[in-house]
Amino acid sequence: MAAALFAVSIALQSYSVVADEGGVSFWLPGQFGSLAAVPQQPGWSLAMIYYHAHADAGGDVAFARQVTRGRITANFAGNLDANLTADADLVLAAPSYVFASPILGGQLAVSMAGIFGRNKASVDATVTGAGPFGLTVSGGRSDSVTGFGDLYPQVSLRWNQGVNNFMTYVMGDVPVGAYDSARLANLGIGHGAIDAGGGYTYFNPQTGHELSVVTGLTYNFKNTDTDYQNGVDWHLDWGASQFLSKQLHIGLVGYVYNQLSGDSGGGNRVGAFKSRVIGIGPQLGYIFPIGDHQGYLNFKAYKEFDASHRADGWNAWVTFVISPAAPGEASPARRPMVTK
Repeated sequence: MAAALFAVSIALQSYSVVADEGGVSFWLPGQFGSLAAVPQQPGWSLAMIYYHAHADAGGDVAFARQVTRGRITANFAGNLDANLTADADLVLAAPSYVFASPILGGQLAVSMAGIFGRNKASVDATVTGAGPFGLTVSGGRSDSVTGFGDLYPQVSLRWNQGVNNFMTYVMGDVPVGAYDSARLANLGIGHGAIDAGGGYTYFNPQTGHELSVVTGLTYNFKNTDTDYQNGVDWHLDWGASQFLSKQLHIGLVGYVYNQLSGDSGGGNRVGAFKSRVIGIGPQLGYIFPIGDHQGYLNFKAYKEFDASHRADGWNAWVTFVISPAAPGEASPARRPMVTK
């Protein structure tokens, strides 16, 4: 569970399908899911995640994307009928290590995740300018990129008290991925960020009931290429599942994402541009032995709605985790976390 959790927690964040500067945020909603706060078996784990997302946005995000890519350098007075479409196919690799010795009475874990994949975006627009004679211009633009994204380190602590589990985490963005401020599609976000929060998991092995909630805040550093700084973001991820056996569980996952403070900086020509989105969908997970380790396979998907200043659509995750098994058996309480 730890591996999947970290894998998920650090997952991807830099697609043109998300928000803030030009509609793109550091935090990918849904990074945490079921069993987020349950302690893990000590040792090394590895999570591999395939992520596919499709999203569409209207004129506000399409216009902002062109502004932050340097294609519009003045305030615009007129109307914009535009649509932005974005698709991402990404693979995340996230090794993690869980320490055996307690720290502050809890279980310390560290991880580092990186991504490789393809991101593509296109904009179709009709601009009607203001003025005594008016102006109408139509056109479109497409862009795609394949390569490596940013790096996402994470540190977490977990505590267990019977069926109640608690966790706190800090994660960040190291902006080393493929990024060009003049491009429509990128795999890096072009600036650093730090995110911190906490979570709770109720898990009863006897009944198989499980419920997890994780919330946090993101502080974004300024993008020096564009002189643009995203506001502070708040997010809440949740997962609920029922174990039908020690190996199989089904349930729901969801998230709420909301930008609390407006964007700023000399390169900001779109105003506060606060974004929000809500997502919900199904999940299915299966645990199985792999020698003296255990494997975990999870499928989950989200349908987004109530979006503002942000592309929205749907996304799907396939997570495969190899982690140490609990002594004697692969207990569901020690399985890879049900998230991406």
